[in-house]
Amino acid sequence: MSRARGFPESGELVVCTVVNVKNFGAFLTLDEYNDKEGFVHVRDVATGWVKYIRDYVREGQKVVCKVLGVDSQKGHIDLSLKSVNDHQKREKIQQWKNEKKAEKLMEIIAERMSVSVDETYSLFGNDLLDYYETLYGAFEHVVASPEEFKEEFSGDWLDMFIEVAGENVAPPFVQIDSILELGSSAPDGVERIRAALLAGIAAADGGNVEITSVGSPKYRVVVTADEYKEAEDILKNVTNKAVETMVSAGGTANVRRESR
Repeated sequence: MSRARGFPESGELVVCTVVNVKNFGAFLTLDEYNDKEGFVHVRDVATGWVKYIRDYVREGQKVVCKVLGVDSQKGHIDLSLKSVNDHQKREKIQQWKNEKKAEKLMEIIAERMSVSVDETYSLFGNDLLDYYETLYGAFEHVVASPEEFKEEFSGDWLDMFIEVAGENVAPPFVQIDSILELGSSAPDGVERIRAALLAGIAAADGGNVEITSVGSPKYRVVVTADEYKEAEDILKNVTNKAVETMVSAGGTANVRRESR
């Protein structure tokens, strides 16, 4: 069952099920909004003239629509099919599938904790939805950064959530970071710091690394990789080389880990 509340917003993409097709348009239910009913006028089914609406939509079909307008007082939701391109459709369907999977994982957690599914939402699910906007985003985050997740949340449910996430969700990528503090009192100190940072980036050997200033003399080094070990190795190489280069140039250098 969908846990979304209220009504969608104008401009939002929604997954719908076609329930009734007429010559003048189609009635649909919004899967993510407790099957609230929406309507697609025939003019919004496809670009150009639509001779036979059933060439484009049929009962029982899953479609992705764009919300054109919402009248929450009357319960009216106007939708458009033609305003959604193929790329948006694929992305939205994948997001919807991920969220359905996340709901199943919540059922597993509820069973292992010997509580109802509704209780899991009261205990932590609704808070996760508020924080991440999607449940699957919470599951992905805890797999990618469990320690950071533990800093944000606490409770008797936490270990079970981490366990179920680890068993069922693969992180899309791993992202870790650290803070470099580089300083130089030399007249050309700025150039020496820049050289140290460039040396660090070169030490990534093609790895995905980004260095940004967070206010002199601090620089954030962010590494993205497929696995933790790979990310850790790249981060170590980058920061060690930057520190080595800075110290060799007569400057000061320090490294510390900091969650983003």
